[in-house]
Amino acid sequence: MTRRALLVDAFTQEPFAGNAAGVVPDADDLSDSQMQAIASELGASETAFVRASDAADRRLRYFTPTEEVDLCGHATIATHAFLADDIGEGTHTLETNVGVLDIELDGETVWMRQNAPEVAKVDATHAEVAETLGIRETGLSGLGADLPLARASTGLPFLMVPVEYLSDLSKMSPDMAAIETLAADHDCGGVYAFTFDTLEAESTLHGRCFVPGAGVPEDPVTGTASGACGAYLDRFGAFDPTPEEMLFEQGHFLDRDGLVRVDASAATTEGRVRVGGTAVTALDGEIRLPVDDDDEILEA
Repeated sequence: MTRRALLVDAFTQEPFAGNAAGVVPDADDLSDSQMQAIASELGASETAFVRASDAADRRLRYFTPTEEVDLCGHATIATHAFLADDIGEGTHTLETNVGVLDIELDGETVWMRQNAPEVAKVDATHAEVAETLGIRETGLSGLGADLPLARASTGLPFLMVPVEYLSDLSKMSPDMAAIETLAADHDCGGVYAFTFDTLEAESTLHGRCFVPGAGVPEDPVTGTASGACGAYLDRFGAFDPTPEEMLFEQGHFLDRDGLVRVDASAATTEGRVRVGGTAVTALDGEIRLPVDDDDEILEA
């Protein structure tokens, strides 16, 4: 038996850029072990499996090559961009492991409204984080007075690390084992480092995201981390006022350039952040269904 499977590049309008997500549009009867095996075979940082829902228009479950995760922004954008012709423009509801979210299709752009922001300072030191990321300590401490190290979440938690210059961000040589430990110590899924020093004049910041604990050493272009960063910038007053739309660059150091649209202007008053982007299908084919290991009985 086979099932349709795609690779859809999110936060870009060009194939082989942005962040590739696996999409399996018919996954109602797939077991956890089958979804995990398919995600591992496709090899994208996350694969989204579309399932029926009693609570929303549809449900998505997300698997990295090694484990299930509760939410994935770029895979959500990719899936709804692929489904757009069938489901049409407007607002759609999506059931995830973190609750029901609103998805808005507006032309070629898919907007994902994320969970209520949670932002709090952490007790990590700039020296500790700098050593973990392989960066000079002064590259972090320059912004520390106004933008502290903090845990931020709009569905998935990330450690926010402001960096002063793009040159520092580009020269990072992160210790993945140390990043996994640092993130776990602060109840975060990964580390999102960013700078206001950008490649393009219209961009708000340039980011890099490291999620080794989920089997993704560096995620090219991230929706959940971008949403969390938008909430973080709003919480600590990085702008006055927070712009209605910000543009986050990411993926350039992996040759996977992408751009995330972030609306955090209502994060404080309405408790929501939106992230948006376009997506393009790079591969559309069929995959053989793996053996359902959930049915196997092991005997001692």
